[in-house]
Formats: sequence, structure tokens, C-alpha cells
Amino acid sequence: MTRTVRIIGAPTDYGANRRGVDMGPSAIRYAGLAEQLENAGVVPEDAGDLPVPRAEERDPEANQPTEGHAKFLRETEEVSTRLADDVADALADDVTPLVLGGDHSVAIGSLVGSARDADIGAIWFDAHGDLNTPTTTPSGNVHGMPLAAGLGIADFGGVEWANAPGLRPENVALVGLRSLDDAERELIRSTDLTAFTMSDIDERGITDVVDDALAVATDGTDGVHVSLDLDWLDPKEAPGVGTPVRGGVSYREAHSALETVAHSESLRSLEVVEVNPILDEHNETAELATELAASALGKTIL
Repeated sequence: MTRTVRIIGAPTDYGANRRGVDMGPSAIRYAGLAEQLENAGVVPEDAGDLPVPRAEERDPEANQPTEGHAKFLRETEEVSTRLADDVADALADDVTPLVLGGDHSVAIGSLVGSARDADIGAIWFDAHGDLNTPTTTPSGNVHGMPLAAGLGIADFGGVEWANAPGLRPENVALVGLRSLDDAERELIRSTDLTAFTMSDIDERGITDVVDDALAVATDGTDGVHVSLDLDWLDPKEAPGVGTPVRGGVSYREAHSALETVAHSESLRSLEVVEVNPILDEHNETAELATELAASALGKTIL
């Protein structure tokens, strides 16, 4: 049966300091996403973009959590709640949701929607842990908190909109880490989260690492949510990101990782985030995003 993929744009830049990532969904579409998906043998169905108010029209300090700091929390809740419904609706329609960010805070909605009435695993392809909370964040930027939020670790004031009950730490694997805050490092050490750094990839190779990540994410779950932050790649491969960190994966390693995910036939939902066209060179990061999404959905060389 041919897979249908529903493209859902979430053009936010609430979660980041550097502006421009809200244009990511448009840039990814312009780079030929639909064609790449068709070449992967899937049927693209574009649901358009969620309505997202401009950050300039909102107060970033409104609706703060009881403790700590989280910018644009009310707006993040509004977008995440709508996105969770759209992701859950796609799965109910037996199609695969592909979320285009926007900053990585949109992952809150993706996780909550994918985990609605299901147990899921998650693979986090990212240079960063995204495990800060309002009380540990050095910046207040929610794009550094989505995984902690989905796991119920980040307390946004006693409300449940950000928590994905069907996601457990023992089914989460972070792959390619190379930039962590102290509190994130301690959280990883003190929980059942599985973390693979760039050193692990250097020593073992990307395929072995992703195989182990998939074993973690598929153990007793109904499928895997894959979160792909383009800053996972080395900045030489993906210059158009807001928080580049040297020493990331190569072009070929990234494709191999996503091809390994496709071969597992466990992909439940996918998001591609943090493409910033303002910082890009000839839209190459957006083009890379389309290629990697196609690899995750089954595109192969032969």
C-alpha cells in the first residue's frame, strides 16, 4: 500500500533568539519537498500552514510559569495544541504526519499528537539535548525545552498541554549530541534516556548507533517519532540554522541515518525543524531538509 504523507507547516520563531526560522516551511516547500517525496514513492498531501501570529504582535513575557522563565509560552501553547490535533488527525486518517518547523518548540505539539492514544518512542537527531526546563534554561527559549516538555519534566505551570503521556524516557534516544548545558547533562545521567554523542558516532559509525537508537525507540511501542533538527549536521553541510555547532554529522552520515530509520519500517511521525533561510546559502539547507525527509520515508539510490 502506498504511503500518504500529510505536510503540516508550523511557521514559528517563538522559541529562538535569531529571527527567520518561521520562513523554514516555505523554504523547504520551495526547495522541492513534494517532488522529493514523490521520488520516494509516497503521496504528498499538503495541509498548509498553521495560523501563527507574528512574534512582534505578542508579549514574550506574558503568561510565565509559576517558577522559572519561558518566552512566548502562551503562543507556544496555542500552536502546540493545534499542531497536536493535526498530527493526531493525520494518524487517525492512516497517513504519516510530516511537520515542517519553525523552531524546535513545535516538537511539543508533534510529540503530544503522535502519542495521543499510543505508546511511542522518539529519536532526537540534534546537536542539542532540548532537555532544559523553565528553571534550568539559560535563555528562556522554549526551543531548548521540547523534549523535556514532552516527557513531563518541564513544568510550564501545572498544565498538561505539553506532556505526551505515551512517551517514556526509556524509549527516547538522542543521537549526535555535542552541545549540552550542565542541567541537561545531569538529567541524562539520572534518567533512563539513551544518549549517543558525536564521539559515539565517530567510534562506532552512524549505522550501528542508529540501529541501537531504533532498538530503544521501538521496544514495546506503537511506532517512532523522529525529530530532525538541521543543526544536527555540520554547519558546512547545513549553514542555514540558528544555533550551528561545529563537528556535526556529514551529508552522507545524515542520509545513512534516515535510510536506516526507513528500513526499520517503524516511522510513525516526522518533523524537520530549524531551517533559517535568512542564514542559508542558496537555500541549500532547505534542499538538504527535503532530501533527508525523503530518505526517512524510503527514498533509496537503487
